[in-house]
Amino acid sequence: MNPEANLTPIEDLDRNILTLCTRINAATYELLVLIRQFDERAGFVQWGLDNCAEWLAWRCDLSMTTAREKVRVAHALKSLPGISSAFASGELSYSKVRSLTRIAHRDNESDLLTFALRHTASHVAERCRELRCGSEGSIKEAANAYANRSLRQRRDHHRNTMTLTVDLPLDIGELVEKALDKARDDEVLDIPDLADTAWSTRQADAFINIVREFLEGSSEDSRNSDNYLVTVHVDQTALAGNGGRSALPIESVKRLCCDGQAVVITKDETGEPLSIGRKTRVVPKAIQRALQARDNGGCRFPGCKNSRYLHSHHVEHWSNGGETSLDNLMLLCTKHHTLVHEGGFRIEKDFQDRWYFQRPDGVAVPECGYVSRPYENPPRGGLLSVAENMVKQPPPPLYLHLSAAR
Repeated sequence: MNPEANLTPIEDLDRNILTLCTRINAATYELLVLIRQFDERAGFVQWGLDNCAEWLAWRCDLSMTTAREKVRVAHALKSLPGISSAFASGELSYSKVRSLTRIAHRDNESDLLTFALRHTASHVAERCRELRCGSEGSIKEAANAYANRSLRQRRDHHRNTMTLTVDLPLDIGELVEKALDKARDDEVLDIPDLADTAWSTRQADAFINIVREFLEGSSEDSRNSDNYLVTVHVDQTALAGNGGRSALPIESVKRLCCDGQAVVITKDETGEPLSIGRKTRVVPKAIQRALQARDNGGCRFPGCKNSRYLHSHHVEHWSNGGETSLDNLMLLCTKHHTLVHEGGFRIEKDFQDRWYFQRPDGVAVPECGYVSRPYENPPRGGLLSVAENMVKQPPPPLYLHLSAAR
């Protein structure tokens, strides 16, 4: 028996879906009419609310943005009889009506309705946006958008995060988007361990790169100058891993210290400063130039081709006795510098005294692009050293046991 014999034919499904969408359009129009009447009669007051959008969001379980939009469209339809009639009959979708009501008036309603009935919702939205930008009212809208530009920041000390909320005019927002595109390091997608990096994470990394570049400047020696100051209160005992207080996670502090200048401030038990010591563990210009030449001006992480926004990382941190010397430094980009400090990645030396990177699960990150397999107990030097040892070791002798037949 054919299992598809009892299935609804595709043509019937197509017709049924279209019929239902038409009914939904008509029902949405009826809903908006009721919302307008409810608002005009201030029905929300009996619920102790300030406006119809608040009531709609609460009563019908909508977001405030959606609720405000429905109230706006409901009132706009009152003066647009042609669009209202097409909406009520199900010929227009809510998506089209929402776009049309932003710009339609008595003089252009007929032309817009004709266009909407012959084109898709995306085409209607684009046409309305163009007409809106070309109208005289757009000048006032642009002025208001610029006047209301804002940036708000909120710190969450429990999650060690800062949330930024930015409202910008559309044209300035486009500039920000172009800057993020230029600063974004899309080459991380070629690295197996980072190929699944979320888009929002890569956008955040691009924003960090822009901030760092602005603060550090673009001159060759700007990295060794005091371009900006970040103050972090941390006990020396905490840096050494022996416990103590720190305003940030201790590995974050160590990462900041790798490429910044540390000013040691001695305080008494009440927190009063007693003395300010000299600046320490700064990478001198000569070593910085040698480091750039040795690492070919790029990040040392395998597979990373980033040559921008590099940091001089102390392999053995200065708080643990590490020296500011060429043998204890390597160039890392912002992403991999963060992975080493906060991401659980480690830098070890193999049997030939060469650095290699190790993932949080103990698997070595190979210099070449093959995919390594995890070991329960990775040997010193990682998987790459195991392979090299196997190549260097001679094969075992071959013994042939011969017996003579009698």
